[in-house]
Amino acid sequence: MKESADRRRLLKQLGVLGAAALPVASIAHELPAHATRPAPGPAFLFFSRLEAAFVDVALSRLIPNDELGPGAVEAGVTCFIDRQLAGAWGAHARNYRQGPWAEGTPEQGFQSPMTPQEIYRVAIAEIDKHCASSLGGGFAELPVAAQDLVLRNLQSGAINLPEVSSSMFFDMLWTNAQEGFFSDPMYGGNIGKAGWKLVGFPGVAAAYIELIEEHGKPYRAVPVSIADVQQGLARLDEHGHPIHVLLTARVR
Repeated sequence: MKESADRRRLLKQLGVLGAAALPVASIAHELPAHATRPAPGPAFLFFSRLEAAFVDVALSRLIPNDELGPGAVEAGVTCFIDRQLAGAWGAHARNYRQGPWAEGTPEQGFQSPMTPQEIYRVAIAEIDKHCASSLGGGFAELPVAAQDLVLRNLQSGAINLPEVSSSMFFDMLWTNAQEGFFSDPMYGGNIGKAGWKLVGFPGVAAAYIELIEEHGKPYRAVPVSIADVQQGLARLDEHGHPIHVLLTARVR
């Protein structure tokens, strides 16, 4: 993979699962001058103003706005993460939390006594402190090249934070970025179905019985979200499946 390849193009080519393993060093690129913030949305439920600014900037480096379409910030991913942190997942309300807390293997998944809420809050504060002491300003205030360097060092674990594993925080942030960019818009991210349009995902499944014998033909349709169905914005067939509006005619 060439060093100059960008993250959004790889997301489009490989999809969210394939891109998850790619290092920051190979895919970060500069935010274009035309990038804009989305219209103001609902107030944050968990993030402080400074925390939201940190996440905004980090997301703008991970999934930037470019010629392929809106980035994570424009797609409302910060709002998605905020809502998740404010809910049961953020508090680990349904997780066993009695330990022991030995260092686990990658196959064992999340291993920490801290909740996602605690990890975000502590890590953001510690990263900003690290940036201020070693780079002369908080993370959101740094030049983009310095921000990319910080993200690469977080991913590799090269930055030693006092209370949180830097690589664990980066992995959580990157996973949440992908979830918010590709989730149903009803959860606060993927505004305008930006993520779905990028990879050609049609959203809520239609009935594909008539196409069952067709192979190797692209299926391109206007994406339909759960909210579209609930609000009557999508036409439904007699079984309640959405009737997709195709973007290109299919040749039989």
